[in-house]
Amino acid sequence: MAEVVTGGTEIPSNMTIYINNLNEKIKLEELKKSLRAVFSQFGDILDVLAFKTLKHKGQAWVVFKDVQSATNALRQMQDFPFYDKPMRIQYAKTKSDIIAKADGTFVPREKRKRHDERGKKKKDQQDANLAVASLNPAYAGTYGAAPPLSQVPYPGGPKHPEAPAPPNNILFVQNLPHETTPMMLQMLFLQYPGFKEVRMVETKPGIAFVEYADEMQSTVAMQALQGFKLTPQNPMLITYAKK
Repeated sequence: MAEVVTGGTEIPSNMTIYINNLNEKIKLEELKKSLRAVFSQFGDILDVLAFKTLKHKGQAWVVFKDVQSATNALRQMQDFPFYDKPMRIQYAKTKSDIIAKADGTFVPREKRKRHDERGKKKKDQQDANLAVASLNPAYAGTYGAAPPLSQVPYPGGPKHPEAPAPPNNILFVQNLPHETTPMMLQMLFLQYPGFKEVRMVETKPGIAFVEYADEMQSTVAMQALQGFKLTPQNPMLITYAKK
């Protein structure tokens, strides 16, 4: 894991970015999933590190596959309002374990706590993959019940509409991982002008409605995020919601 660093522009460019000023009220697993969702637009992510200890509260590390991806993420997401707090981002001061292992410079640490946490993380990921693959329709959103859909005239939605809906200000998003939360989607879609809200249906995991101020703004977001992968197995399918 990279060390906590404060300020300083002398840190060389590398594949790991260090983020602080994160909202400490967000649960650890939710935080890591949301960080992965937001930063995966810049390139392949090898790992997202965050810990429960008081010393590491409000901090995280995102390990990219290459330096250019990390650089783009640092430049474009600096001060991005993440859970209502602007992110502070810089390159990590020391090399992440995963990078050190890849280039042969890894030196095992004496503490085994991280090893245990990594084992738990792997198990959690396996559990999440099983949840995505399961056919169980039960889903309770982390952020409670979804807003009413009375203003969304999409009638339940056939899986394969006979004809595409005409352009409008509401997007219909499909093929989402079952563990997706409204906040994860909000972090993605609020990057584009005109964003209003995300609405999910608890009884139908895997789909969501995203509303913009007008159809031009919804079109820009759709074109930018079409096929975006929240997980490697789940490229988003975005269409206009049916009127």
